[in-house]
Amino acid sequence: MSRKVLITGATGDTGRAAVKESIDAGLHVRALVRRIDDRSDALQKLGAEIVVGDLQNVDEIRAAMEGVDAAYLVYPVAPGLITATAYFAQAAREAGVETIVNLSQRSASRTSKSPSSKDHYVAEQLLSASGLNVIHLRPTYFLEWLFYPWQLPTFLDKGVLRLPVGKGRHAAIGAEDQGRVIAALLKDPSGHIGQTYPLFGPVEMDHEQMASELSEALGREIVFEDISIDEYRQSMESVGVPAYIVEHLVAAMDDYQRGVMSGMNDNVERITGKKPMSVKEFARAHADRLNPQAV
Repeated sequence: MSRKVLITGATGDTGRAAVKESIDAGLHVRALVRRIDDRSDALQKLGAEIVVGDLQNVDEIRAAMEGVDAAYLVYPVAPGLITATAYFAQAAREAGVETIVNLSQRSASRTSKSPSSKDHYVAEQLLSASGLNVIHLRPTYFLEWLFYPWQLPTFLDKGVLRLPVGKGRHAAIGAEDQGRVIAALLKDPSGHIGQTYPLFGPVEMDHEQMASELSEALGREIVFEDISIDEYRQSMESVGVPAYIVEHLVAAMDDYQRGVMSGMNDNVERITGKKPMSVKEFARAHADRLNPQAV
């Protein structure tokens, strides 16, 4: 019988990738979604079993975990993570789930000024103390940040990356590569239980270097513009970014400038057998979204 796994956040970036990679790996995938729509229909067409549920409802999570061998937990940058994690852990214990793969943050810290990063640290401790078999993932910034609605318009129209990062560096990682890691750990968690894995892309670089990679991949000039954290805050507030996300990203940018997101390792390749994609490879794969469309 095929190993059955539950993937939460199944229509999000990492969840969607984890669903695809888990199905490709021969797993029976139960995909948890908030609603039935075109995105959930696409997952069903891939072969996923679709269930509707809310991570803030312990009874719905318990029902979704019935008969599941392993489960992936991801929560958006929003209030409620601690409650969702406690419910998830309780439901997993009741259902006899063997393994939890938890998506945390590279910046998770008890002393962080970001409410999200602090909550992720506490959520890690909660899961680790639950008696469950847990694996924590701590990815650095996603390559998908280029698609953020407060970043993309300026990027498309003016070819400018406007971020308060100074000379900070990181090795951006794509959701697709995280999906492969998640699927591999759900399929065979042996040797990984209790581990916390920072996840990185293949090359650490600053944003001047990133702009150069993007320029080459997209065939147009992309330049980096360093701005103040206050200006970044104002730009997000002006387009209606929720306050919780604003506070997280403002603190995250301060962390970034102090080197919190820097670092490198080969965890993605070691766990999946394949190197993660580079900035250039990602941009070429998504040129239809990252280049202006002719009218």
